[in-house]
Amino acid sequence: MGERIMFDPRAALPFFREEELAALEPRVKQIHQQIHARTGVGSDFLGWVDLPLTYNREELAAIKNAAAQIKEQAEVMVVAGIGGSYLGARAAIEMLTPYFCSGAGETGAYPQVIFAGHHLSGTYLQELLHYLEDKEFCLNVISKSGTTTETAVAFRFLRKLAEEKYGKKGAASRIYATTDRQKGALRRMAEEAGYQTFTIPEDVGGRYSVLSPVGLFPMAVAGLDIEQILAGAGEAYQACSVAEPALNAAYQYALLRNLFYQKGKLVELMVSYEPALHYFTEWWKQLFGESEGKEGKGLFPAAVNFTSDLHSLGQYLQDGRRIFFETVLQVLRSKSTLALPAEEENLDGLNYLAGRQVDELNAQALQGTLLAHQDGGVPVLVLRIPELSAYYFGYLVYFFEKACAMSGYLLGVNPFNQPGVEEYKQNLFALLGKAGYEERRQRILTRLDNLEHHHK
Repeated sequence: MGERIMFDPRAALPFFREEELAALEPRVKQIHQQIHARTGVGSDFLGWVDLPLTYNREELAAIKNAAAQIKEQAEVMVVAGIGGSYLGARAAIEMLTPYFCSGAGETGAYPQVIFAGHHLSGTYLQELLHYLEDKEFCLNVISKSGTTTETAVAFRFLRKLAEEKYGKKGAASRIYATTDRQKGALRRMAEEAGYQTFTIPEDVGGRYSVLSPVGLFPMAVAGLDIEQILAGAGEAYQACSVAEPALNAAYQYALLRNLFYQKGKLVELMVSYEPALHYFTEWWKQLFGESEGKEGKGLFPAAVNFTSDLHSLGQYLQDGRRIFFETVLQVLRSKSTLALPAEEENLDGLNYLAGRQVDELNAQALQGTLLAHQDGGVPVLVLRIPELSAYYFGYLVYFFEKACAMSGYLLGVNPFNQPGVEEYKQNLFALLGKAGYEERRQRILTRLDNLEHHHK
């Protein structure tokens, strides 16, 4: 068992009263029972709750075996997926592999993991296909249905390139499909072509699927220790399984973000001081945005990278509209020992910092900014992470998943559906001329024509 991630709300104390939290505690305990008894709305998608304990050991072994095989045969693995089908894996790989390295892992000894199918940029896809022409590569396509437009478009191109390079049979041995156990277009395609498959659990939605094969397989290929990721998530499961908010940091966080929402805060800023956390905050944005943004409700989840964004958004954060609060990810221990050297001429005036580590400067920037923003009327919550490791990646993922479920239920919405996402998909199908969408297409074309006429 490792150290636990610590939640520190002290910089937000001036902005709420203890009795306000106490008034919500009975509701928290009620929701806790609903989550664990699977009796709340959306309970068909609560498979993530005990996933760190109940994951399929045989499939985990198959993932590790496949990753070892890919390491021997490929320089690159392309992951085709969108939303929850790529953000979690990308967050882990960006957090835990070196910044400047042609491959992954500590030494670059593992295949480079590249992501596709998460947008519709022809330029990106064309340049990726060109990049792969002289590379040994494998593919991992991730989709429950197999018909998600962005992913399916990318996979068709990537599959064609693989078949041209390796032949149909050779390509099939290099393509891995992560999909539904029984149904869907991708499941049928995989069975017909002979792709090795991994299963997306039926009761786990995309944004909660990081700790399933959706995230674990790309992480393993990149050389990450997926057993440590699951161990960290298991520790978070234990820490977040207590009903009392005073003993459960995830529930404290959920309570406070809902309390600030009731007080008129509209935006939560997730703040990181390590560039390696950028894609983790992207995953967090999807988790909370897709879970809570419905029925005209919900905090808007945004993310900033400090100190970089202090030089672009700092003025607004300090003196702009008071519509947000901050949640800071503070990493306590770093691998870096880089210290500032002294210079005889001292033209930049930095000799007063000579001998001090750069990470110490970063830590002081965090403290100074926290106090400045608190003085400017911004509540600040802090999550203290012992270090960036596979263990704490797993811990963080589960912490936020549990907090999101509690927060969504406190808000009064179903945290596990995403009805609003379907609207743009229906319009896209209609505009692209998909069969069965003719009536919608005509309505959309009329609206677009009216917009164009109004503009003229």
